[in-house]
Amino acid sequence: MNRLLLALLLLLAPVGSAFAVNPDEVLADPALEARARAISAELRCMVCQNQSIDDSNAELAKDLRVLVRERLANGDSDKAVIDYVVSRYGEFVLLKPRFETKTLILWGMPATLLLVGAITLVIASRRRGAQPKGTPLSEDEKEKLKKLLQP
Repeated sequence: MNRLLLALLLLLAPVGSAFAVNPDEVLADPALEARARAISAELRCMVCQNQSIDDSNAELAKDLRVLVRERLANGDSDKAVIDYVVSRYGEFVLLKPRFETKTLILWGMPATLLLVGAITLVIASRRRGAQPKGTPLSEDEKEKLKKLLQP
């Protein structure tokens, strides 16, 4: 039983270190800490670029986590904190870009490409069906074919 418990503990040990939030960054108020974690999960690490600042070990990510927690502790709303970070680092800092006129191409491109592909397939299949299947055989060709097919 002890071996099983030890094996389970060793398997789960890396899970705790998967998050990069250091103990000195954690807020005393659990509600504020939960809000900070939720906001941090939405913000991109500018160094790693494919991780949230909550998961990144980069110094800039740590600075952003601290900044988020300071702003929350000062009474800012979640939206105000995100808007502040976006004003400093640009829209790229958001892991999920906002739906705005300047991101319309980003959001609309997959649907547009799918629609263009479907239209292209329909046009190509209609053209293929409209092409003549072949010309009928002449009388001379029919005679040659009969001679070839006779045993």
